[in-house]
Amino acid sequence: MKRRLVLLLAGAAALCGCAGPQVADYAGQQPTLDLRTYFDGVVDAYGVFTDRSGKVVKRFTVVMRCSWTGDQGVLDERFNYTDGSTQTRVWHLTRGADGRYTGRADDVVGEAVGQAQGNAFNWRYTLSLPVDGRVWAVQFDDWMYLMNDQVMLNKAAMSKWGVHLGDVTLTFVKR
Repeated sequence: MKRRLVLLLAGAAALCGCAGPQVADYAGQQPTLDLRTYFDGVVDAYGVFTDRSGKVVKRFTVVMRCSWTGDQGVLDERFNYTDGSTQTRVWHLTRGADGRYTGRADDVVGEAVGQAQGNAFNWRYTLSLPVDGRVWAVQFDDWMYLMNDQVMLNKAAMSKWGVHLGDVTLTFVKR
């Protein structure tokens, strides 16, 4: 009986591990995304946060001032929400080998890790997110897809304890 349970759990874990897309799935897609080229200068973003049912909970715009020195990048994001609130997040990125990147920001727990291949970039991180007077550690599975030299689409799934909370959807437009 124990052996069957172990095999069942191992099988379920194996299926979960291959259930989602992998960044390698996009290796041949064009145009090729180079974060250092796209996130250089000023980039505007327009986005929504939707809850798990798909209802838009918040709308926002972002102005990003981006710069790189070699393999070190700074993305200074200024958020303006339709409810009048504002937020700033400054990412410090490091480009590694094989399209890999790491990133840090004041409200990111630990380090964000990701990889770019083809026209796609995926990264995962935990964000300290204020919710109703408390701060939650929320996991992000963040995907970006370069459409052309100026436009990139972004969809990030948010979860806590493995439970899907909602999505952030953005359109980036490079000036």
